[in-house]
Amino acid sequence: MGDGADDALRRFVEALDTAGVPYMLTGSFASSYHGQGRATQDIDFVIMPTREQLRDLVSRFVPPDYYVDEKAAFEALAEAGQFNAIDWESGFKADFMFRKPRRFSEEEFSRRVPAVIDGIPVTIATAEDVIISKLEWAKLGGSDRQIRDAAGILQVRGDGVDHGYIERWTRALGLEDQWTAALRVSKPGA
Repeated sequence: MGDGADDALRRFVEALDTAGVPYMLTGSFASSYHGQGRATQDIDFVIMPTREQLRDLVSRFVPPDYYVDEKAAFEALAEAGQFNAIDWESGFKADFMFRKPRRFSEEEFSRRVPAVIDGIPVTIATAEDVIISKLEWAKLGGSDRQIRDAAGILQVRGDGVDHGYIERWTRALGLEDQWTAALRVSKPGA
């Protein structure tokens, strides 16, 4: 990873683990792990803490080394939203997104797997679930970057990706156009 990314990831994961917060790494770090690398300053986590675990997690981000807003964290818990913490030493930001109360998010979270990134043990979303998440972000923001991230996973993982699972959820979530675009971009010469 380099540029402080590994140190920031280690510190954020240690805080989650020490606070006992169930989590999964997702977003660009996860798509880089499963597919093609891409530079980013954001580390995305889906979390599912109790109130006590959240309080413990937030207490680990002590100023002046970190920025975090405890009030925003508890508001995000109540709304199944998100909050962030900034590691000032590295400049990396962790986006902590509470698991949404919907079938896909429940299944995605239950499928998370252990991985090791630059010597750091993490819990990460599966390749299929990262693809689906990227397709959702593409639909929300119209971003080609998200489609390219999904296509990069398809290129690297090839037949190791469960297309049936992805197609079931793309239909259920209305992501057929984004899935078609990712498949097209993943083909050589696209």
